[in-house]
Amino acid sequence: MLNKLEQLRALEVEIRADVSLPLAEANLVFGEGNPETQVLFVGEAPGFHEDQLGRPFVGRAGKLLDQLIAELGWRREMVYITNIVKRRPPENRDPLPTEISAYQPYLVRQIAIINPSLVAPLGRFAMNHFLPFAKISRDQGKIFRSEGRLIYPLYHPAAALRATAVLDELKRAFARLPEILAGRLTPTPPANSSLTTVVPKKESPAQSSLF
Repeated sequence: MLNKLEQLRALEVEIRADVSLPLAEANLVFGEGNPETQVLFVGEAPGFHEDQLGRPFVGRAGKLLDQLIAELGWRREMVYITNIVKRRPPENRDPLPTEISAYQPYLVRQIAIINPSLVAPLGRFAMNHFLPFAKISRDQGKIFRSEGRLIYPLYHPAAALRATAVLDELKRAFARLPEILAGRLTPTPPANSSLTTVVPKKESPAQSSLF
């Protein structure tokens, strides 16, 4: 049986061979990191620098993401980072619904292979893949449980670079990640929703490892 890294490599080869996918003129940016991690960050699509290097989040927004990860005492290589759309839209425009739909099945399989306990969507496009009715301004920093894993929407680092207030909120939300992984959570179902949000509970068990 293939291990996770081998499965991810096979999935990447499959995406490269899929001629039906849009944005074929751009370079594939599959994702990178530790396939055994508990934490998966998902952005919307690669930008200019990501397209050039074939790696996710390596431009200005990526440097901020690296900084936020480091402030937790973690390293980038301890987590996994990817995007829904695996190729850069022209001129860094927002991904189109058809482009998101085309790449979504591959993201689903990528997540199934990694099987993280927590997914942190970065920005509204990534968030709405997991939480179709959520609003980033309302639900950033809230914790949801969906299909057996925690979903923790965060502002996109690019948005945080444009507004100090957004950056402050992102930093506060990011700082809660170790607490969330430590299991200090009690499910509380919101009204009229099939999802479950979770809130901190008083007792604090030991922090979980990322591995």
